[in-house]
Order: sequence, then C-alpha cells, then structure tokens
Amino acid sequence: MNRLTKYLATLPFADAGTTELPLRRILRLSLFQISIGMAMVLLYGTLNRVMVVELGVSAWFVSLMVALPLVFAPLRALIGHRSDYHHSAFGWRRVPYIALGSMLQYGGFAIMPYSILILSDETNNLIFVGQFFAGISFLMVGAGLHTVQTAGLALATDLAPREKRPRVVALLYSMLLLGMVGSALLFGHLLEDFSHKKLVEVVHAAALATIIMNLIAAWKQESIDLKRAVAKIPRPPFRETWNEFLRGGYASRLLIVVGLGTAGFSMQEILLEPYGAQVLGLTVAQTTSLTAILAGGTFIAFALSGYVLTRGGNAYQLASVGALVGVFAFLLVILAATVESALVFRGGTALIGFGTGLLAVGTLTAAMELAERGHVGLALGAWGAVQATAQGVAIALGGALRDLVSGMAANGVFGPEWTSPSLGYRVVYSIEILLLLAALVVLIPLLLRRQREAASSAPSQFGLDQMP
Repeated sequence: MNRLTKYLATLPFADAGTTELPLRRILRLSLFQISIGMAMVLLYGTLNRVMVVELGVSAWFVSLMVALPLVFAPLRALIGHRSDYHHSAFGWRRVPYIALGSMLQYGGFAIMPYSILILSDETNNLIFVGQFFAGISFLMVGAGLHTVQTAGLALATDLAPREKRPRVVALLYSMLLLGMVGSALLFGHLLEDFSHKKLVEVVHAAALATIIMNLIAAWKQESIDLKRAVAKIPRPPFRETWNEFLRGGYASRLLIVVGLGTAGFSMQEILLEPYGAQVLGLTVAQTTSLTAILAGGTFIAFALSGYVLTRGGNAYQLASVGALVGVFAFLLVILAATVESALVFRGGTALIGFGTGLLAVGTLTAAMELAERGHVGLALGAWGAVQATAQGVAIALGGALRDLVSGMAANGVFGPEWTSPSLGYRVVYSIEILLLLAALVVLIPLLLRRQREAASSAPSQFGLDQMP
C-alpha cells in the first residue's frame, strides 16, 4: 500500500487540489469531460457501426454524418473569445456556454435515434426527412460538444492557481479518456442484443446523462459576480483579439505545428487495424488489442511529460522529440510489412501513441504559456480548433488515399511488381512521416527562441496541460 501511495504521488495530477480548489471539486468539474467522452464514443464509434452494420445505412451517408460535427471545430476559437468577454446577469462567463452546449447535445441526442431509424428503411418515401433530421442532430451534438469542452476547460483554467493549473487539466483530460473507455464498454454491453428499442433507449439515456453530468459539473463552480454583471465591459472585435494573439509569430507557428503534427499522427487512425489484418494476417482479437497498445504508449508519454515539464523542461523540445519518435514509429510500421513481423508492428504502434502524447503535451504547454498574456478561452479554442479540424481532415484523407492507391495498384497501374495490398498503406504512412518532418522544421525556430529566452530568465514550471 505504501508503494502504491508513493506511485500515485508521482502522477502529474496527484497534487492538483488546493485549499481554494479541493480535489473533490475538481473531480466534480471533470464530469463534463466524461460527458464529452461519451458523446465522442457514440458519434464516432457506436452509432457509426450500428448505422452501417445493423441498420444497413449507406456508408457514404454515415461518413458524411460523422464528419458534420467537424463543421464547428474551427469555431472553437470564436467560442473561447466570446466566453472571455461574456456578460451575463450573474456575472458568469463560462457557465452560460456550458449550459448552451449541454442543451445542444441533449437536443441532438433526443432526435438522433428516430432519424437514424427512418434511414434504415430504404423503401420509405419520407427517407429525406430522416436524412435531414439526422444531419441536424449530428450538427447539434457537434456544436454542443465543442462549446462545452472549450468553455469547460477555460473555466478549469480560471479556477486553478497558476502553479496547479497543468495538473488540474491533466486530471480533466484523464477523465475524458476514462469516459471514452467506460462508455465504449457500456454501450457495447447494452447493445449486444441489438434492437431498435434498445438503440432509442441508449441514446436517450446518453442525452439525459449529458444534462445531469454537466449540471453537476458546473454547479457553483463559477462565482456570482454582481459587479461584473452591472459593469459595462466592452468586447473587442474577434479579429482585433485574434491579431493580438498572433502578434510576434509564436502563436501562428505553434498552430501550424499543431496542425501538421496532428495530421501526421491521425491519418493512420482508421488504417492500423486493417493494415494488421490485411497485410500481416492478424486476427480480430490481435488487431483489437492495438487500441490498448496505442493508448498505453500515450499514457506513458503523459507521465514522462509531467515528470520532465514539472522540472523546468522545454515544451518545444518535448514536442520535437514527439515528432521524431513519430517518424521512427511509422518507419517501423512500414518495415513490419517487409519483414512480416507482428512484433515490429506492435512496437511501431506503441511508439505512435508515445509520440502523439509527447507532441500533444508539448504543444499544449506552449499554448498555455502564450495564454498567460490573457485570452485563455481564445488560446484553448484556437488549439482545439486546429487540432480537431486537422484530425478530421487527416482521417478522411488517409482512408481515401489508401483506397485510391490500393485500387490503382490492384489494377496494375504501377506495374506488376507493385500490386501488394500494403502499397496504399505504405504511401499514407510515408506522407505522415513527411508531415511530422515538416512540423519539426517549423518547431526548430520556436525551440531556439525558447532556449535563448530560458538562458536569460528562470524557466516556467509546467506539467501536463489542457487537452480538448
């Protein structure tokens, strides 16, 4: 027990609580992240599979529906900016946006199962009604998800003391992952014996759980400020605030790194398991375990990053190491097909997760350093907007490129020596290597500038940082 206690004490968020912000209050606030994780599992996992397999909805339409929430991803910066200057009757800034986002999520989930069931009957003359409302429901959930997460993370940043802020948000992100894992297992169990009635019940239960968890999370978190409520606080134009945020070149370069790095690690997201099955002949159980291997590498990266950054480590250097690890990881994955080694493939998969964690933590820590100048909501929103947009576009492009190149290879376009089913995957993985190298090139000036600044001032103490 003593050893376990000592181990827990080394975790980046173990000492997140303070007298002003006790741990139980942080855990209550983290419920909004669990609701976000639940929504993500429903949108991108459970409903995706149910619509295609159990209900026989066209795959192109399902892909379109799943992509719709990304429409709101670029607006996260605007949401964060507006929450920075929001004026309400109680002086709240973040809570109104959490409430609005929660209602959007609830409304989307409320109509979603019925519209999906209409889609399952192709002979229905009113199928266009199902298509319309399915699109509306996915848009509502996506808008709610991005609004709640942006405002919720900004609220956590407002509440936490500067020295505890990284650990607080590390805990919140861990709860997001916990919500995703727990929701996936729960939904899988509830829908094991699939029926239309169960689908409606599960999605409606998720809608109710969203409202309840987000209400508990936000309850008495943001203090009533009557002085702020009656004060006339001008909200500067978004363009003006955005230009101020980008001034100096730090933020723009950092966002480019986030976009390139996220795309570099995300194109493989729907390809690793098919690659293992089609190229290396792995079983369903073996390919399923890849998710755990990937997540394990990411968690190790979080723990290591917390250890390094809380001791004055360089965030840009950490991100650079993450990009380099990613390059090596994808080289191993490509090599696995040549040597026909599942072990090499698993090692590359673990390193992909590890590199993803290092790059994410490094760029997020750097983003929070920029946010210290003000505009916390804008900084978090900008990071989340670039990250979510790059991830969605990269996943879509990865699948399309794999299909295109593999189809051309099968038809002999590249000659008789280039007909292997692995060719499409290799091309995508090679593009990911190039993206990560490009991110590294953009990072180098930031790293050098940071080192010069560190030489003339004391290093900031940061741990794991915010991850929308």
